[in-house]
Amino acid sequence: MVIYRAGAVVHLRGNLTHAGVTHNIINSLAASLPQIASGGEKKLRIDCKRIRNADSSGLQLLYVWMQCARFWGVEPQLVNLTNRLKLIIQRAWGGNSVCYR
Repeated sequence: MVIYRAGAVVHLRGNLTHAGVTHNIINSLAASLPQIASGGEKKLRIDCKRIRNADSSGLQLLYVWMQCARFWGVEPQLVNLTNRLKLIIQRAWGGNSVCYR
């Protein structure tokens, strides 16, 4: 998994899986939230167009990171999800609020 940020958009590329998520990715995500919040951004778009695969571990990390963003006062929104990924997220997260389009 590769993550890069362009303003208030975070781009995810690769495998959002147990094997694809490393400590570097976790640290990168954690470090990005204070930067985004201090920049005055209130919305964060998470571009999922280039996610190839996802599993429960990767989705769990994404969910926790989105909750942390809310803690920092930033509302995350998943964008460019494939129908397959939407279905996987709905099944994994159940009735929890998911913001995507």
